[in-house]
Amino acid sequence: MASERYELNMNMKCVKYMIFVISITFAVVAAMLLSMAVAIGNLFDDFQNFIDSHFFVPPNLLIAIGIILLVIALFGCIGALKESTAMINIYGVLLLSVFVLQLAAAITAFVMRGQVEMMVRQKIFDSMENYKQQEGYRNPIDTLQNTLECCGVDGYSDWAQFLPSDGVVMEYPETCCAAPPVDGECIPRDYGCYSRLSWLISQGSVLIATGTVAVAFVQVLGAVCAFMLASAIRRAKTLRATRRWHLQQSLGIMTKPIEPQYTGMEKSEANVDPDKYLPTSPSVC
Repeated sequence: MASERYELNMNMKCVKYMIFVISITFAVVAAMLLSMAVAIGNLFDDFQNFIDSHFFVPPNLLIAIGIILLVIALFGCIGALKESTAMINIYGVLLLSVFVLQLAAAITAFVMRGQVEMMVRQKIFDSMENYKQQEGYRNPIDTLQNTLECCGVDGYSDWAQFLPSDGVVMEYPETCCAAPPVDGECIPRDYGCYSRLSWLISQGSVLIATGTVAVAFVQVLGAVCAFMLASAIRRAKTLRATRRWHLQQSLGIMTKPIEPQYTGMEKSEANVDPDKYLPTSPSVC
């Protein structure tokens, strides 16, 4: 009996710590997703003048998913420590619910990846066209060329139609120059900004999509494990209660008090009719 009780307690501990480890793993994964989404969001913010607003939806959605996963992981840890089948079942349901959000974020990122090339090319051309007319456009395009070390859309020759050389105005913006201009002469960079910026945005979308899908399918396995472990805890608790009841029965411990039972003779003697003659009645002289 003692060995069986020890084995049952060890099984319960294994179940508890398996759920605890799974929850901690999801917390780490959620933190990684959150940091990746924040990094990609900051990257998109740096070039927000060249990116449409709906491209910020996947990273923002991934940030929300990361925060939700952290809360769910905490919920799973508490459920494991308390050995609560209800909390663990809710933990599994929540993981499946977040799985739907992750698929939505992944699909959105994949769809938007196909829109990057046309969007980036048009945005850069618009900024270059308004470079001299509007002061506000100078900072974004200068920041883009300086940060990515590029010039123009496909190359430095694109600036010829927007900034023609007249002997006074340089043919290229200063940020196009590979080195600081000397006597007004600028050696432009060879690479265009279109290929570099579109690559950055595409890679950000791919990272969001692939990372989200990978974590989503791991979450499905985690939810299945949670349901299986909740069932194991339920069976272990039932077995523990059954063995405790059998132990009480073997020791003669009853949960309800036993009412006194009377034999037929005792009942007949206790309810004797005084007017009825019995053989044991004294004779009347």
